[in-house]
Amino acid sequence: MTEPITRAPLGLEVTPERRWPVTGHPIALKLTTAWHAAALAGCAIAPSTWPWWLTGTAINHAAVTLAGLWPRSSLLGPNWTHLPAVAGNANCIALTIDDGPDPEVTPRVLDLLDQYAIRATFFCIGERARRYPSLTREIVARGHTIENHSYTHRHTFSVKTPGALAKEVDTAQRTLIELTGERPTFFRAPAGLRNVLLEPVLQKHDLRLVSWTKRGFDTREPDPERVRQRLLHNLSPRDILLVHDGNAATTANGQPVLLCALPRVFEAARHQGLRFITLRKSFTEE
Repeated sequence: MTEPITRAPLGLEVTPERRWPVTGHPIALKLTTAWHAAALAGCAIAPSTWPWWLTGTAINHAAVTLAGLWPRSSLLGPNWTHLPAVAGNANCIALTIDDGPDPEVTPRVLDLLDQYAIRATFFCIGERARRYPSLTREIVARGHTIENHSYTHRHTFSVKTPGALAKEVDTAQRTLIELTGERPTFFRAPAGLRNVLLEPVLQKHDLRLVSWTKRGFDTREPDPERVRQRLLHNLSPRDILLVHDGNAATTANGQPVLLCALPRVFEAARHQGLRFITLRKSFTEE
């Protein structure tokens, strides 16, 4: 059942200052634009060369498309795959939780995080946050942070036009600010897939793209042990872990797989002397 929407609690202020430098368009977008301009000019000057220009354009499109299909690539703009390499993060890792909030799974995840005194970063889908506003606010009230994971989380996100990309990011951003009173700092693309036009949109909203170091594939893996192994394989300081409270796979007995896998992940991380912090906390550590 959809919950009624209320505005952010009074007393919570949205900080207007920029947190990320404006770096301009990524080099891949600049090169793509320059190539298309050169191709048009070349064909106008020497029409017989059009097959060569067309081949080059196809290669250019293939290259930027492949870069967008590689979630950890920084070819299309800045992209966090690890926490910043500063002294304060020397023994830190981050747990990021995507695709929620989910009324069945998220409350149980929050209880588990409380049990282990762990703070996590939730990449929430704006549409789901609007559907469950009190649960969205509870995430923040319990000490976690909420970041932007688009408004609708469509798998066609990576092929959207600039206007459609802007609408997805902007609508989610405004929704999450309205519900929590806090402005998201980070953005994660649906499935990590994006295109060369996304970075200018993120810069407009002062958002930094984040991918991950390790992921559990827990939306399709029903075996908690395999999820645990993926997350813990060569676990190191500054790693960013990815699991899901939305669209979570379930075990043979119907339990969300992340709830079965995470306790052993938490225990193993502590045995290694690692502590969990939110992404926002990681870039304020010194």
